[in-house]
Amino acid sequence: MDDASFTVVVTGNADGFAQEIAIGAHRLRADEPVAAGGTDTGPDPYALLLASLGACTSMTIALYARRKKWPLAAVTVRLRHRRVYSDDCAGCEDAPRRIERIERAIELVGALDDAQRTKLLEIAEKCPVHRTLTSMPEIATELVVS
Repeated sequence: MDDASFTVVVTGNADGFAQEIAIGAHRLRADEPVAAGGTDTGPDPYALLLASLGACTSMTIALYARRKKWPLAAVTVRLRHRRVYSDDCAGCEDAPRRIERIERAIELVGALDDAQRTKLLEIAEKCPVHRTLTSMPEIATELVVS
């Protein structure tokens, strides 16, 4: 398949972690921190994943508030990714189970009442990226020989 048929194209050299990301006319970089062997020329892949979730969450909340004509002035979404190693995994005969955890804190600025704030937090759970992450998507991979 040619690059034009894909939405995102990521290219990197095999001698390091730095990656060039092309998304239509937009260009981004990804890398790993120096402490992890990278050159820190861009955010790491997990930070990009969190950025996608945060952007989608904020957009979804703001769209809903606009449609309802609610007095939402701004949304700030803070995210963190952690790995929680669970030693008390029932039935784990192999290695201890690893649980991936994304922590998301949402700040809503504006003269909203408690019911509106509660509803906007519910709406955050419906953002498309959130739904994708929690649906265990299938990832279809094919080898392209050049």
